[in-house]
Amino acid sequence: MMNKTACPLDCYDSCSIVYENNKIKPDQKHPVTKGFLCPFLNKYEKYERIKKPLFMGKEIEMDEALDILGKKLKEYEKKDSIFYRGSGNLGKMQEVTNLFFSKYGSFLTKGSLCDSAGHHGIVEGRGANLALSPSVVKKSETVILWGRNISVTNSHLMPFLKDKYLIVIDPVKTDIAKRADLFVQIKPRSDFYLALLLSRVAHMEMMEDEEFLEERTENFEDYFDFFRSYLMKDLMNRCGINLNHLGDILYRVKDKKTSILVGGGVQKYNIGSSVLRAIDSFAATLGLFGKEGCGVGFLGDSSYGFAKPFETEAKRVPKAEVDFNRYDFIFIQGANPAVQAPQSKRAREGIKNGFSVYFGLFENETSRLCDLVIPAKNFLEKEDIRLSYSHEYISLMPKLKDVDIGISEYELTCFLSKKFGFEELKSEKEYIDEILKSNSFEEEGFYKSKSYKDIPYKEGFYTDSKKFVFIDELDDDYEDYFAEELEDEDFFLITAKHKNSLNSQFGKDEYLYMPPLLGYSDFDKVKVTTQTGSAVFEARISDRLRGDTLLLYSSNPKANFLTPSISSDEGENAVFNTIARIEKV
Repeated sequence: MMNKTACPLDCYDSCSIVYENNKIKPDQKHPVTKGFLCPFLNKYEKYERIKKPLFMGKEIEMDEALDILGKKLKEYEKKDSIFYRGSGNLGKMQEVTNLFFSKYGSFLTKGSLCDSAGHHGIVEGRGANLALSPSVVKKSETVILWGRNISVTNSHLMPFLKDKYLIVIDPVKTDIAKRADLFVQIKPRSDFYLALLLSRVAHMEMMEDEEFLEERTENFEDYFDFFRSYLMKDLMNRCGINLNHLGDILYRVKDKKTSILVGGGVQKYNIGSSVLRAIDSFAATLGLFGKEGCGVGFLGDSSYGFAKPFETEAKRVPKAEVDFNRYDFIFIQGANPAVQAPQSKRAREGIKNGFSVYFGLFENETSRLCDLVIPAKNFLEKEDIRLSYSHEYISLMPKLKDVDIGISEYELTCFLSKKFGFEELKSEKEYIDEILKSNSFEEEGFYKSKSYKDIPYKEGFYTDSKKFVFIDELDDDYEDYFAEELEDEDFFLITAKHKNSLNSQFGKDEYLYMPPLLGYSDFDKVKVTTQTGSAVFEARISDRLRGDTLLLYSSNPKANFLTPSISSDEGENAVFNTIARIEKV
């Protein structure tokens, strides 16, 4: 019996697993995850699951829960229903439920709470968002971690950084920043301007790759005029850095094989798409595409080139803008919008007001608000396939154990499709084979994506012209915040990943982190107010923060009381980072 599978959790690494004697063990032979598991996966089966369906807080049997679900779906108007699916499990079969709810007539979501702005910006410049594999990074001489704390979010990449000159650019002095050879602590939301500034100084120092610009890009002159339209002093003020910082960065990338690894936080602004385009444009100025050991890595498009059997036509609303109060019937799968959705206090009210269904593994703030709770099967108990947004390897996820708990997404979709007389689904194997065969090949016992390139973009970009397209304009609603210093009472409020939690899964951190110079102390109660709302937190003083920065972790249950329910200018991404004021209470 095949006993290999992969971690389903939403992170870069996609750990390869051997399941033996009812225990999850690392796959010693996997080329990327190399025989160790992240802390979340090591504890995965220790977290208490939802074992029985619940209706109005009382345990019921699965047959009864499914009967109630079917009746409620027929009771409410389709136009007043929404299907809200998260990415708590990244197996492709989790998407099968789209087939039912789109045919039924519910609203579905579009965009992302996570990465769609950055993805959109990359596609505009490169034509496709290919992953930058660790095997590419391994050949680099200099690695820039731009807003990416890999020791927390991407720990399997750490061995690939051995003997590299490591530069960290981040508003927070993260764990990986403490280990870096060079740490540049920029202002939050200034990543776009830093990329322009680096391009401008690189031009002054004649560091451009003229052959690359001539042969492989189409509008460098427009980009040149664009970055020269900003005064150097103004750009440095916006970033909170000086010429020494710029010199240190450029000295370490000049004539070096350089990889730039970008995190999700840099694009959680209204200009998020432009941020990634600007970082890409800086890299293209130096000719860092299509060469060994070079490139820019974000969250790669894992599905690029693969069949998409669950992609459907449907009425859709941007995920960041969902107002649950507008819907009478709410179905939530593998998500926790009561904590993770922007303006989450409003989300909680809407979930309570409508008839709400939660379908997932673990109890959370959302499940406790829902009228009907249906337990799901976990990744060991159903068939699936996993793609990675960090590397080229594909993992089959066969069913490895039988349980009497829960129902799979495929089983639920089959039940509902039959209940409503919809077309019968293909078998799980047919869907998985369709995805696997559409864009993979087998090599040394592992499946790999055909979209993967040993040297990404060496043979050309994926734009219409096959050339890189530079950014050459920006409309930034927050110009006033960068014309001068922030007002004394204004602070950048940012959110970050915590080492003990995966978004709102597994652990909680309920504190507000503040810089020492503000005069607050640990345990002080602090009210934080934004344009969206306010909340009170217990303070923790941290010397890892700039004097203009406040930090909440994404696992904080009240963090998104403060974030607006709006989408980025392009890419329909959530805008989590904002401006706040504080007062002691």
